[in-house]
Amino acid sequence: VVWTIINQRFCSFKAKTRTQTFCRNQYNVTGLCNRTSCPLANSQYATIEEKEGRLYLCMKTVERAHLPNQLWERVLLPKNYAQALAMIDS
Repeated sequence: VVWTIINQRFCSFKAKTRTQTFCRNQYNVTGLCNRTSCPLANSQYATIEEKEGRLYLCMKTVERAHLPNQLWERVLLPKNYAQALAMIDS
């Protein structure tokens, strides 16, 4: 339901060119506007975000859908690559 509204009507993050449609949402992984990479249309979504040299795993939690300012759970990832991968997989 959400994707049909975003795709066919209006989305403030959508940027169209002649050949492609892009997404300016900060949590979009690919930068493309399509159903699989849209953080607004997917209830289960996660991405990695870098802030001030630290990496965070940002996960969209469905239970917080009624609280837009708390919708994304941010988990600080360890600097060790193997430990960070293990945390992402779990």
